[in-house]
Amino acid sequence: MSALVAHQVRKVYQSGFEALKGIDLSVAEGDFFALLGPNGAGKSTFIGIITSLVNKTSGSVTVFGHDLDRAPQQVKSVIGVVPQEFNFNLFLPVQEVVINQAGYFGIPRHEARARAEFYLRKLDLWERREQQTRQLSGGLKRRLLIARALVHRPRLLILDEPTAGVDIEIRRAMWEYLRELNADGTTIILTTHYLEEAESLCRHIAIIHQGNLIARTNMATLLKELRAETIMLNLRQPIESPNAALLAGFHLTQVDAQTLEIELQRHQTLNELFAALSQLGLDVVSMRNKQNRLERLFLDLIEQDTTSETAP
Repeated sequence: MSALVAHQVRKVYQSGFEALKGIDLSVAEGDFFALLGPNGAGKSTFIGIITSLVNKTSGSVTVFGHDLDRAPQQVKSVIGVVPQEFNFNLFLPVQEVVINQAGYFGIPRHEARARAEFYLRKLDLWERREQQTRQLSGGLKRRLLIARALVHRPRLLILDEPTAGVDIEIRRAMWEYLRELNADGTTIILTTHYLEEAESLCRHIAIIHQGNLIARTNMATLLKELRAETIMLNLRQPIESPNAALLAGFHLTQVDAQTLEIELQRHQTLNELFAALSQLGLDVVSMRNKQNRLERLFLDLIEQDTTSETAP
C-alpha cells in the first residue's frame, strides 16, 4: 500500500511558490523518503499541495487511499507536518502549544494532556513545559514542532527542513527519534539541505529541479551512480611527493606532507588504491570523504538536467 500517491500534479504560479511541471510520485507505506532539490525547485510547493496549503491546478493526490479532492478532512487527519518556520504562539507555554494542536483534531483535553506529556518527554521538553516558547533555543523549538505534529498520531509525518539551524548534538538526537518513529510504522517524508541527513535516514529518494522530477529511486541504487568521489587520506609518515608510476591512474593532490586528496573513479576500488600506497610503504591512519557522496551525486544530477535543458 502507498502512503502517498501524486499523479501529474501541477501548480499555477503564485507569489512565493515554484510551479510544478507534472510530477508523478508514489511513497510506500512505512517508508522513510527523501525529497531533495535546490532552493526554488518546488519542494515546498509539493508539500503545500499535499497538506492543502496550496491549490493544485490539475492531477490527483491520495494519502492512505483518501483522495485529497473528495476527502480533504480525512487526508488532513492522517498527516502531521513539521514546517520550516516557527509558526506557534511565542507567548504560550510549551505544553499548551501541543494541547491546543490536539484540539484541532477533536481530541478531548484530558487525552491531549496525556499525549502532550508523552511526546514532550520523548523529545526532552517536559521539564520546560511551563516555559513560554519564546524562551526556547532554536533547536528546542524544532523539537516542539515535532511534538506538535505528532500529537494526533498521524500515519504520515512530513518534515520540511526539520534540523535547519540545529547544532550537531540535537540533530543527531532528532535523527535517532525519527528512526524510532519510522521503525514503529510512521511513514516519513523528509526535505533537507543536509544531504548526509538524507543518506543516513532515508531508504528512497526523489530529486526535484525547476519543477521537474529528475530522479526517483532507492538510496543504494542512486549512490551506485556516482561517477567519482573524493577521498582524503591522512598518512602515518610524511612524504615529499607521491610516486607517479605506482599511483598511475589515480587523480591525486598532495594537500600537505601527510595528507593526500584522491578522486576515486567509479571503476576504481579502495583495495587498488591501498595496494598502490602499500607498495610505496605508506600507511593510512584515517580516511574520510571530502564531500558527502549524496551531495556529489545531487550536484551531478542537477548539472546534467541543466545541461539537457540548454542543449540545442
